[in-house]
Amino acid sequence: MRRILGGVIAAALVAGAFATTTTPAVAAQATATAPATVLSPTPYMGWNTYYGLGGDFTEDTIKSVADSLVSRGLAKAGYDIVWLDGGWQADQSRSDAGDLVPNLAKFPNGLKPLVDYIHSKGLKAGIYTDAGPYIPGKCGLGSGGHYQHDADTFAAWGFDAVKVDYLCGIAANLDPKTVYTEFAQALRNNASHRPMIFNLCNPVTSPDWGNYPESQQSINSWSYAPGIAQSWRTYTDVGFQGDIKFKDVLRNYDANARHPEVVKPGAFSDPDYLAPELGMTDEEFRTQFTLWAVAAAPLVVGSDVRKLSATTVGMLTDPDVLAINQDKAAVQAVRVGAAGTTETWVKRLADGSRAVVLLNRGDSAKTLTTTASAVGLHGSRFTLKNAWTDKVTESGGVISAAVPAHGTALFRVEPARGVPGVPHVTAGIPQVTKVGTDAQPADVAPVVAGGDELTVQVNVRNDGVLPVLKPTVTVAGGNGWTVTPLSKAPAILAGGKQANFTFTVKLPAGAAPGTASVTAQTAYQTVLYGVQKQTTVLSSIVIAPAPPSGTVPLSHHSWITATSGWMSPTIDESVGGGNPIKLTGTTYSTGIGVASPSLVRYYVGKACSRLTGTVGIDDVVSNVGPDGGTSTFQVVGDGKVLFDSGVVDRFTPKPFDVDLTGVRVLDLVVGDAGDGGYNDRADWAAPTATC
Repeated sequence: MRRILGGVIAAALVAGAFATTTTPAVAAQATATAPATVLSPTPYMGWNTYYGLGGDFTEDTIKSVADSLVSRGLAKAGYDIVWLDGGWQADQSRSDAGDLVPNLAKFPNGLKPLVDYIHSKGLKAGIYTDAGPYIPGKCGLGSGGHYQHDADTFAAWGFDAVKVDYLCGIAANLDPKTVYTEFAQALRNNASHRPMIFNLCNPVTSPDWGNYPESQQSINSWSYAPGIAQSWRTYTDVGFQGDIKFKDVLRNYDANARHPEVVKPGAFSDPDYLAPELGMTDEEFRTQFTLWAVAAAPLVVGSDVRKLSATTVGMLTDPDVLAINQDKAAVQAVRVGAAGTTETWVKRLADGSRAVVLLNRGDSAKTLTTTASAVGLHGSRFTLKNAWTDKVTESGGVISAAVPAHGTALFRVEPARGVPGVPHVTAGIPQVTKVGTDAQPADVAPVVAGGDELTVQVNVRNDGVLPVLKPTVTVAGGNGWTVTPLSKAPAILAGGKQANFTFTVKLPAGAAPGTASVTAQTAYQTVLYGVQKQTTVLSSIVIAPAPPSGTVPLSHHSWITATSGWMSPTIDESVGGGNPIKLTGTTYSTGIGVASPSLVRYYVGKACSRLTGTVGIDDVVSNVGPDGGTSTFQVVGDGKVLFDSGVVDRFTPKPFDVDLTGVRVLDLVVGDAGDGGYNDRADWAAPTATC
């Protein structure tokens, strides 16, 4: 974190000196109405126990993490809050005298010596409580009825930050604006006069939690939180302990983006924690970090930092990306243009430049573009610094990048001056446009098999002012793959022009199932800067297993990929496991259980003629409650919808009988029917393929 609490503490001491001449009544009134102090002018940074450790942490664990933050360079980069989430408290979390009690088995010396240790490492300490009264089974502890006493306790222990949850708050049907305002006042008015960051954490949302009025949901926090807190959660949890999905990262980012106008120095929208190595690929986490950076979001790592790879630590400490997050203007990025599979987001920076994100939400790589004028810049030449690669190029006005599936490009863009720079050339990621004679569906990762011949295309575009000369592209695949170029390279690629390079790529008949890559090497000469080279890789090619044979339960065949809205798809059981697939009293011995939204993909290789079965909401939803339990089901072949169930509720399972003739890739798709995924336990019952 690039902020100095010492100055804030000094200001607090000065304020305390002046307070000696103020009557108690006037002082109390001023405290009650004062805005939140600017404790953290730029987004605070740190680490939290929740996603990586859950409640399984001790004094030694926390000391070890603090040591690791320092030794791995994370503290120096700004990650300086060590934050204890739920799990620090004793089973009986409050004594008869009304004091909060730490778990002495985990913290035999109490919390004050631990906080002192954290401070000795040059770090800050954070702690967790709930806005509601403690209700066993609903939350681990609660401060309801004890706000001032608990705020005084946290300050006396030496904590620098407090996260206040709302699990018992919602269970007690409290009004979040009222109770959070009271808690904020208690923190500001703590007996030790200690500045403490207040993270307002209301995660309640109707689509994920049930049916609650908007006033009690996280989507309403923006309307009052900026005046009382340093940050406020803007949606539900970004995932589960140890299990974070990319789609939920995007969901939280979108919710977080709704009210950028209220973000300011010292007050930040909080889309939840960073989650490297907890279920996402490196590319997906890079996207999360990029989006959180331009959102001016607090950067709190939820993973166990002691176990993170050097690659992840390198991402977390990238100085150019952190500089964008920590920019003193404290502006949250906004979308330019329409929402969709590909998007542009822009963040205005304090020096007048722009941070520009090209976001690819889709499942296939794409070259994305926007313009300098679209992001609020004017002129004829622009310098583009890629925040992740550090490469600096010059554009005539187009901002472009080859962006992998689930990936982003992040540029710092400003008007160019002086001698023209290296032309901004974008070498595209190889695209599979055909498999044999069949066109590859858009936004679908390529699925191939041994013996297939692919048509691969690489697009090269020059968005610079100066031309580039003799552009060439070479392509390589896996072992035994044969590559044949089909196009001729131009001699000159002028500014504003592009060229396509096409190849056929033949897989050997015995290619083993798994994943594969196609790599393109692009080279070109520049007028002032010699030969430039770029390497781009399509890494998402799937070499499929053999298709089913005979009349078989599709659920017993190996899928290519399978997703579930929460948890993971289960075979022959409803999602979550432990229960057979059961629709309106009928039990099915085979099938697939998922939560919406979901996609399960199979390779059938034009070998199957029919798919039959029944779709519905599993009877187990009644064990949860009456809310939720509506989904839509589609059978999709090579991108074409072959069956659409419409809305299916828990009382109306629907049979399907689909012609699969000529289908290579089969998708079973479940949607949430527009009302969120709460309690949507969807079944593909007895899906039977005839092949």
